[in-house]
Amino acid sequence: MLKDREFVELSLELNLFFLRIIKEHMIFTEISLPIKESHLILEADNFKLSFESLLKEATNLSKGNISKDALKSNEFVTPYTLDAEIKLESLFGACINKDITKEQLNLTNVNEAHYNPIEKQVYDLNNRIINLLMDAIKYNEELLDGMLNCKLATFIYPEMLDHLLREAKFYMEILLDLQEKTASKKDIIEKQIFWNHIMEEHAQFIRGYLDPSEEKLMKEANSFAETFKKLLEETKKADKKDLEKITEKNLKATMDFKEFKKNGVEGLLKCEIKGLLNPLLADHVLREANRYIRLLEDYLKRIEK
Repeated sequence: MLKDREFVELSLELNLFFLRIIKEHMIFTEISLPIKESHLILEADNFKLSFESLLKEATNLSKGNISKDALKSNEFVTPYTLDAEIKLESLFGACINKDITKEQLNLTNVNEAHYNPIEKQVYDLNNRIINLLMDAIKYNEELLDGMLNCKLATFIYPEMLDHLLREAKFYMEILLDLQEKTASKKDIIEKQIFWNHIMEEHAQFIRGYLDPSEEKLMKEANSFAETFKKLLEETKKADKKDLEKITEKNLKATMDFKEFKKNGVEGLLKCEIKGLLNPLLADHVLREANRYIRLLEDYLKRIEK
């Protein structure tokens, strides 16, 4: 059973990370749909606005109520996020509430003397997020079904739509556990299996969105895809005695991949990389690597204790 303060901290950190991720999913969806699907574009934009509103609320509640480690991880925003949002707006015309990003860049960690009892507010926020996630999941399932049945065209891979769905469902499962005042029922192996699969697909998507002339970057992305494919299988086979070793291997690979992603964001912002990958998507996958690194480091710290 989680203490009230643990419930607040875990909920807010989860929401700060995933609300931004899911609202960006909607941005990537709306800029990837053809004009003839204007009703789907509008629906994606409405979801974006709703997730932004909840993200703003979560940001306000988080001031002084989240951990130092979470803030240091750069999983909520990176030094590139604001520039990436500005660039995406100028390229695609999608509107983004950049004030939220500016607020998050100024968040502070928990202050023992000034903690506010906000459990009821956080519990209510979590419930509203869960309800919105259910609708967003249904929307993405309909998009994916349309693509697989050749009734809908979009510039998102079907595998990527499935990827977005899995992330939304993963988020909702953890939120549902938190609402019962319990930590996630998924153990550390399950989480590493999930994130290794996500990292593998990130490498595949990056490779697929690069211009064919970017041969060096394509080879690097393909190498990361192969690395995480192997690690995914190793993690699935791991038992308790292998857990520390496989966690260390996953951490090393993810830290290497993080550097590749960081260089990608910088290259795209400087217009030095050719392809279909936009800077915000590159920053988006960098933040996911940052969160996975924090998860792995936190687990290894607990082993040492």
